[in-house]
Amino acid sequence: MNKNIFKQHALVSKADKQQQAGHKSVILWFTGLSGAGKSTLAHAVEKALFEIGCRTIVVDGDNVRHGICSDLGFSNADRQENIRRVGELSKLFIDAGIITLTAFISPFRADRYRVRQLVNESEFIEIYCNTNLQTCEQRDIKGLYAKARRGEIADFTGISSPYEPPLDSEIVVNTGSDSLATCVSTIVDYLVTHGYIKTS
Repeated sequence: MNKNIFKQHALVSKADKQQQAGHKSVILWFTGLSGAGKSTLAHAVEKALFEIGCRTIVVDGDNVRHGICSDLGFSNADRQENIRRVGELSKLFIDAGIITLTAFISPFRADRYRVRQLVNESEFIEIYCNTNLQTCEQRDIKGLYAKARRGEIADFTGISSPYEPPLDSEIVVNTGSDSLATCVSTIVDYLVTHGYIKTS
């Protein structure tokens, strides 16, 4: 850290912003294989939260690679840096009182743990989109698995690069078998039950 850089302190606190919003700010971290439905589910949850007046933003894996992470590849080191940047970005949104939904494969437990450590214990909820590799390959929405099997994509998670499934996620949704509506309800019910949001 440059000795000439100093941290500035806000005049409006995170608690003030949460009180104004009427809900707590939290990171909802969606993780799972490519094709597990992370982005679809994150956007559906955002819509459900928006409809009850919550302040939200979705940070999507593909989208950030068109912007703040456009200089990164898919090596292990670049994947780690990708998640580090997203974690820091998400922390800023948490400080702004916003419910932040992040949809990233984020294959390594250590990287997900480092993001968790950036915020208070209750401000990070890991959501494991549990869909097996076979189902994801059958979906192959973007045609990526087929390319990876042909050797056209290197370091592809689940094929030539590992995915480390969570061991103790706060929420596990079976996106390979359960309906989208069921998965959304599971997440929203968790947020209500644990006091993050109110539905009325």
